[in-house]
Amino acid sequence: MIRAAVVGCGNIAHSHIEGLLTFPDRCRIVALCDIYPEKAERMKQKYGLDCEIFDDHEKMLSSGLAIDLLHVCTPPYVHAQIAIHSMDAGVNTVVEKPMATCLEECDAMLEAEKRNQVTMACIAQNRFRNSIYKLKKTADSGLAGKICFAQIDSAWWRAHCYYDLWWRGTWEKEGGGPTLNHAVHHIDMLNWLKGELPQVVTALLSNVMHDNSEVEDLSVACMQYADGSLAQVTSSVVHHGEEQGVVLQCADAKLSAPWGVKAETGQANGFPKPEGNQELISRINAFYEAMPDLKYEGHTGEIDDVLRALEEGGRPMITGEDGRKTVELISAIYKAGCTGSIVRLPIGKDDDYYTFQGILKHAVHFYEKKTSVENFADEAFTLGNY
Repeated sequence: MIRAAVVGCGNIAHSHIEGLLTFPDRCRIVALCDIYPEKAERMKQKYGLDCEIFDDHEKMLSSGLAIDLLHVCTPPYVHAQIAIHSMDAGVNTVVEKPMATCLEECDAMLEAEKRNQVTMACIAQNRFRNSIYKLKKTADSGLAGKICFAQIDSAWWRAHCYYDLWWRGTWEKEGGGPTLNHAVHHIDMLNWLKGELPQVVTALLSNVMHDNSEVEDLSVACMQYADGSLAQVTSSVVHHGEEQGVVLQCADAKLSAPWGVKAETGQANGFPKPEGNQELISRINAFYEAMPDLKYEGHTGEIDDVLRALEEGGRPMITGEDGRKTVELISAIYKAGCTGSIVRLPIGKDDDYYTFQGILKHAVHFYEKKTSVENFADEAFTLGNY
């Protein structure tokens, strides 16, 4: 029986707790921790948990309570600190997105995992969505040919008051805007679908709707890979309708999530035939439809995978190395957008954008955050369609 604890009892913690509670024969929640212990207490009551409450993660780790797995669900600026303390206490750790605010923190976390011979997993739950899982399998089948261009729309909408929360909308506490905290999901998908990081990144950042936030609320990035293929990522909290999507323009067909497939074939003059390549479309659709659905999706699917890794002594599907790659691409987007330059990867340890202090030094403050609220009321929130 794996004994789990959750640090940070905000919105996303519900997904972790509900995922853990799906497997009562494999794990048990033994502690909740939040700097506002009343939030942890409300969560305990909501789910009918038999667990201890703490207001400090270090107190929890030194309390003598046996913990096998700790879930970090706090604001990004303390992900690294809490994860390293957890692993130094010999506890396996799951870190919410983004893994950390910079590559220096990612590397310190990876070193703590290695030093303490524990397991660290990073949340990228959309790999456990049927739409994305099946898109990846179909792309990897080679039926559509190589990926020539990937279009990633991380489109969200957040009201002006979203950034009133004390830690949001500041470079120091949130680490960035939707590029880091929303598109992190889609950037992980891009890295997974392509199987590599790009060589070159350029980007534009803006804040067009939230004058209570220092950080961007909109960015557009373009990147090029070793084989010449391109990708475009739009990261936004200003898109009405939150119509997120992934489109892969491959050599022989277009694949997309939400699922769609199109394939052209040429006439003698080079223009497409009106009917397209129906034979290839049918083969690709048949391959996609033959795949069974995942047993569990989202956070529950990833938690199932982490529990399996701990039970079998293996590695989780989404490791710290995966989380680091996502942070590296996001750091490159911020460097390109803040400096107006073309950025080449990898980002080395001598680069300002390797450290959080370096990112803060160059960060563009679109507005200054002058007021804030301590907590929001418990209300519905959106996790996107994938």
